[in-house]
Amino acid sequence: MFMSVFGLRTSNPAFNRYFWKKPNYFSKAKMSIGGILLKSLLILSLVVLTASYTWHLFFSGVNTKWHTAVGMFVAIICSLFISFKHSAAKYLLPIYSLAKGFFLGGISAIAHQRFPNLPFQAIGVTIVTFFVMFLLYKWKLIRVTKEFRTIIITATASIFIFYFIGWILWFLNIDVPYLWGTSWFAIGFNVVAAIVASFSLLLDFYYIDKQVGRYPKEREWIATWGLLITLIWLYVEVLRLLKKLTIRF
Repeated sequence: MFMSVFGLRTSNPAFNRYFWKKPNYFSKAKMSIGGILLKSLLILSLVVLTASYTWHLFFSGVNTKWHTAVGMFVAIICSLFISFKHSAAKYLLPIYSLAKGFFLGGISAIAHQRFPNLPFQAIGVTIVTFFVMFLLYKWKLIRVTKEFRTIIITATASIFIFYFIGWILWFLNIDVPYLWGTSWFAIGFNVVAAIVASFSLLLDFYYIDKQVGRYPKEREWIATWGLLITLIWLYVEVLRLLKKLTIRF
């Protein structure tokens, strides 16, 4: 319901009807898997660059609180601009990636300080999940039907609402155990969020698959942005889940 209000057809904002509407200009060069792959590798390299830098600063004794907070803020601003002006994706996506790297580097360094190697485990789980989801989609072991899309979209919207409410309560200094705690309910919520994030990759693969060869090559930047959003969401959920399980057990 929440997503339908905004006319979204997928759990990822980069792959809604607004972005995939018919372009009003002609271009011989079309979207390709190779183009999306190259752009994804470039963008992920930028994320790793600033994440590594923030990580280094943290363990050098520098307070990276502002790096993390400003990185998150800039990434949100870039996402909003890309959402309303998709032609700006090729200019803003590198900035978004660098900013997101600062954010991820900050939270990962904190996690590693308290739980050594936890971020590396989360990265490994994220990479494995990506390839498993890709193979499941490629081999059609899971079919992305209309009903499947509806379930994932509804679940994603519900999780977003829960997080939004949780963040508001957190700013008001009200404890939100179902999000930040280590109770079985909190762990269960995190498990569900991680599963939904994983299945969101299938929706991303589906919409990219439907548009490759049809839309202008410039749209590859939007496709790359969409995949990056889901991968980062998945990594954060896995990191939080592993952290909770480590504390619990």
